[in-house]
Amino acid sequence: MKNNIRFIILAIALLLAVDCIYAGGGNRTGTGGASQLLIPVGVRGMAMAGGNVATSAGVEALFWNPAGTSKNINSANVMFSHMDYIADIGVEYGAVSANFEGFGVLSFAIKSLSVGDILVTTTQDPDGTGKTFSPQMLVAGVTYARQLTERISVGVTANLVTETLGEVSASGMAFDVGVVYDNLAEINGLSFGVVMKNVGPQMQYDGSGLLQEAEVSGFNRPPGLVQINSAPFELPSTFELGLGYRPKLLDDMNSILITTSFKNNNFSDDEYKVGLEYGYNNMFFLRGGYTFAPEQAFEDSYIYGFTGGVGIDYSFESISIKVDYAYRYVKDFDGNHVFGVSLGF
Repeated sequence: MKNNIRFIILAIALLLAVDCIYAGGGNRTGTGGASQLLIPVGVRGMAMAGGNVATSAGVEALFWNPAGTSKNINSANVMFSHMDYIADIGVEYGAVSANFEGFGVLSFAIKSLSVGDILVTTTQDPDGTGKTFSPQMLVAGVTYARQLTERISVGVTANLVTETLGEVSASGMAFDVGVVYDNLAEINGLSFGVVMKNVGPQMQYDGSGLLQEAEVSGFNRPPGLVQINSAPFELPSTFELGLGYRPKLLDDMNSILITTSFKNNNFSDDEYKVGLEYGYNNMFFLRGGYTFAPEQAFEDSYIYGFTGGVGIDYSFESISIKVDYAYRYVKDFDGNHVFGVSLGF
């Protein structure tokens, strides 16, 4: 009973915090920064449209809800994935987690974007100076998760965010906190999840690229360099609520998982997500989902839609191997293709 009360108090505290953090939503689209924090990783979750806030488990849960990493059936897990993102951007992701009995699960993950070379342009050379630069965006995080009871799991992530654009750079910290409650209302297979993500102080660019030559009129002195202060920007914080249900079927060879979630964004349209996973013999999986934003601030501004994917989970001796593929539709761009491999020991 005490654990249930603690869970309710925590959920209420998170809901109250939302009132302080979220305002404007889609009316502020495009005004935030560090958007690489919003790029999803976790192939299974992407195939189900990201609606698995309450059902993601193990190392795959690091992006969706850190509380889910506590449901780690292996002593250690390793995960790698590659995504063909929009505009020829590649997203590389790697994660490792370890289960320490009596303490909890510790995980480390790193996500990097490969943008490619971009021409350097100036007001004098709008078509390019002949030089190029390659933007570098990196998110590295540490997660701690623990199962408080058989039903309640909690998790927290601390992410280091860095961006380098030519001769300027910015860095900051972003925090995620999540809770999962299984067998909600005494219903076997029904799970509830809540997660707040990307909460942290503002970031600001700095570097030699902000130095400009200037003259002081009325004084007999040569031109000098002055520092231009860039405006700080907020992180793209989100708040998500999710439900998942795994109904009991007539046999153990077939399984169904239904997921749904609501995502409130402080710099873009709110999103609704639904996902479905069919499993055969706990080895072969077929997944699909759909995400939509019915309250978008600008007409036709939302570019995502249906998702789909497949997965294979095979175990031999003391090693489990998971190979997953996901596809996400993107309007006006080529769709996202995601490939991932996970190993459990």
